[in-house]
Amino acid sequence: MGETPKPQQTKTIRVGNLARVEGEGALYVRVKGSQVEEVRLNIFEPPRFFEAFLRGRSFAEVPDITARICGICPVAYQMSSCQALEAALGVQVEGPLKALRRLLYCGEWIESHALHIYFLHLPDFLGYPDAVRLAQDQPERIQQALALKKTGNELMALLGGREIHPINVKVGGFYRVPRKAELLDLRDKLERAREIALQTVHFVGGLDFPDFAPDYTFVSLRQEGEYPILGGRLVSSRGLDIAVAEFEQHFREEHVPHSNALHATLEGRPYLVGPLARYNLNFDQLPTAVQAAAREAGLGPVCRNPFQSIVVRAVETLYACEEALRLIAEYEEPDAPSLAITPRAGEGAGCSEAPRGILYHRYRIDEQGLITEARIVPPTSQNQKMIEEDLRQFVAANLELPKPELTLRCEQTIRNYDPCISCATHFLRLEIEQAP
Repeated sequence: MGETPKPQQTKTIRVGNLARVEGEGALYVRVKGSQVEEVRLNIFEPPRFFEAFLRGRSFAEVPDITARICGICPVAYQMSSCQALEAALGVQVEGPLKALRRLLYCGEWIESHALHIYFLHLPDFLGYPDAVRLAQDQPERIQQALALKKTGNELMALLGGREIHPINVKVGGFYRVPRKAELLDLRDKLERAREIALQTVHFVGGLDFPDFAPDYTFVSLRQEGEYPILGGRLVSSRGLDIAVAEFEQHFREEHVPHSNALHATLEGRPYLVGPLARYNLNFDQLPTAVQAAAREAGLGPVCRNPFQSIVVRAVETLYACEEALRLIAEYEEPDAPSLAITPRAGEGAGCSEAPRGILYHRYRIDEQGLITEARIVPPTSQNQKMIEEDLRQFVAANLELPKPELTLRCEQTIRNYDPCISCATHFLRLEIEQAP
C-alpha cells in the first residue's frame, strides 16, 4: 500500500491596517496548489449616492457638490462636471479661461502626485512601514516632498479660492480670475518645485522594481499638441478612438457582489487608466526636456511595469511644473471671469484626466437648468478589475516568495494604482488563502 498523500498546507495572509490607500476595502485571494482560483478586491466603503442627490439641483450647484466627492482631486470632479454641463448648455470655454482651468489642474496633479510618491508609495520601495519612519531617517526628502505639495496647494488656492474643495470654479469659467501679477508671484516657487520634481524623477528611477509587465489595454484622453489634462478624444492601445460623448457605447459598468463600487470594462475586457496609460499613449506630447528626464530615469516611450508607475508619476509632476510655468508666462487676463449662461434643456458629457485617470461625467438638464439625470464614472472604479487581474498574475508568478514578502508585494501591487476608494484614508484588509 502506498502512503496517503499529505493535504496541501493552507496559508492565510492578513493585513489588518493598511493606511496608505484612500478608503475602506479588503482583498481576498484563494490559491489551490499552484493555481490562483479567486481574487476579490472587496470595497465595502458605503455608497454615497452623489448621482441621486444631484437630481433636482441647479446646474450651477454641481461643481461645488461634486468637488466634495474627493478631497485629493476635487478639481477633477469640477472640471469634468463643468465640461459636461457646458456641452449640455451649448457653450464652450476657450482662451484664457481654458488656460486657467489647465493651470488649476496642474496644481492638483502636483499636490496629488507628490502625496502618492513620497507618502503612500515610496515607503514600500525603501523598506519603511510608513512615511513617518521615512521622515525620521531621511527628513530632507520629506521636506522636499512637502515643499512640492505646498506649491501645488498654493496654485489651487490662488485659482480655486482654497486648497481643498475649491469654491471659485463655476460652469462657464470662474467667479474671479487672478491678475497677471498674482500668478507671476508663484514663478519662483514653481521653478523650485520643478527642480525638486526633476530630482524626484532621477531618484525614483533608481529604485528596484519587480520584473512584471502585463499586456494592458491602456485608455486615456489624447489631443494633438498637448499632454492630456482637460480634453481630447478617448483612445486606447488597442485602436479605440472615440469622442467623449460616445463613452457609454463602448464602456460598461456592472455591479459585483463583493464591491460597492461598480466594475467597468471596455468591450468586455478590463482596462487601465491613469499615469501609465497617459504616458504610454501620449509620450510624444511631452516636452523634449521631460522626455529626456524620463529616459534618464530608465523609461522609454512604452512602460508596462505597474511598479514603475511611481517614476511615471514623477515625470508627470515635472511636466505639471513645466506646464504651469508656461501657462503663467503666456497668461492674458480675460475680459470677464466667465461666460454668460442661459438655462436650456439638454444633455452633455465631459471627461478630464484626474491624477488617477479619466473621470467621466454626463448630465441631463431641463428647461430651468435642473439636473434630471447624472452619471459619474471615477478612475478607481474603472481600474478595479485590472487591479484584480494584476494580483492574479503577480501572485501566480511569485508563490515561492516568503509569506512576509508576498504580502508586501500584494499591497504594493494595489498601491501602484494609488486607488482612491473614497476621499478619506482608512484601511485595507489583505487575506491570501491557500486551500487544498
